[in-house]
Amino acid sequence: MTTVIVAPDSYKDCLPAHAACDIMASSIRAVRDDVVVIKKPLADGGEGTAQAMMAANNGQWIPCSVTGPLPGAQIETGFVWFAQTKTALVEMACASGLQLLAATERSPMKTTSHGTGELLRAAAQHGAEKILLAVGGSATVDLGLGMAQALGWTFLDKKGKPVVPIGEDLLRIDRIVRPQVPWTVPVEVLCDVNNPLLGMNGAAKVFAPQKGASRADVVVLEVGLVHVSELIIAQLQINVQSLPGTGAAGGLAAGAIAFLDARLKSGIDTIMQENGIAEAMQAADWVITGEGRFDAQSLQGKVISGLIKAAQGSSAKIAVLAGQVGLEPKVWQDHGIAYASAITPEGVPLEDALAKGTENLAAATAHWVSQVLC
Repeated sequence: MTTVIVAPDSYKDCLPAHAACDIMASSIRAVRDDVVVIKKPLADGGEGTAQAMMAANNGQWIPCSVTGPLPGAQIETGFVWFAQTKTALVEMACASGLQLLAATERSPMKTTSHGTGELLRAAAQHGAEKILLAVGGSATVDLGLGMAQALGWTFLDKKGKPVVPIGEDLLRIDRIVRPQVPWTVPVEVLCDVNNPLLGMNGAAKVFAPQKGASRADVVVLEVGLVHVSELIIAQLQINVQSLPGTGAAGGLAAGAIAFLDARLKSGIDTIMQENGIAEAMQAADWVITGEGRFDAQSLQGKVISGLIKAAQGSSAKIAVLAGQVGLEPKVWQDHGIAYASAITPEGVPLEDALAKGTENLAAATAHWVSQVLC
């Protein structure tokens, strides 16, 4: 009997992982009712991590109100609580995520990670003895200064006046003032990328354009990140400029190290460990996964890279159904992918593709079953 594990990531701006998982599973069963389907929705530290971890480990959602991605705007959100281990999971995308903004509102020059800091504070006040901080899907490039400000850190200009540390004002900061009450809860940052904070592969140059930054904005943001990271070296004696993963979430991963003494971990490795997918793969024939765009980044710390690594110890083959495929077949085949296809018909505008995401994913899954699995 054929066993298929359905383990998609979210399809950005279209389908959360758990919904994509349900669609794929239903489509498989509609074509082949003799297939054993195991649902394991995944995330890599980005949007959907909270739901994936709740499902994997019987977590409880704790609602609270915090600042959204734009300063001064309040949103209703929350964090995940695991009572047995007194651990909280805070998903940055739930408070400071790009998904919370309309296309016209997206600009990392204006956005803040302040709400993420408020979620961390709420989790600590709830009694967390450890916090997992999932940092993908952010709308920000503020080096986590907004988060730090919410936890008592102050950033002053040359005249000693407080600065609201959004992207466009990073260069105004001259002095970093520690909080009166230091942060004491251990934090593990679940990263979805390995990029450093600065440079050609850094937070500003790689990710800021995806968040609405213009070319001119990218220059300002890069200079601002360099400036603040040098202040962190000079005033806090911590160097976060070139560490792998510190470019995640607009540099918030670097800020978590500097301001929370946090430790960086692979988001996908952590979630796969929690939901037991590696063990399930030992008895599976296929793992079918997907995301919004399958490209070079997918092979560096994302869900697909984690599945490739886990599959090396099993006989399970991997199929990828993505909104778009940006890799040549030889590239994904060389990385151990047996099948990859775009769910969006060629030439369809992005807006139309997003509107028909459910229909397209169902059709692509059925096609895979009929052409490959049968």
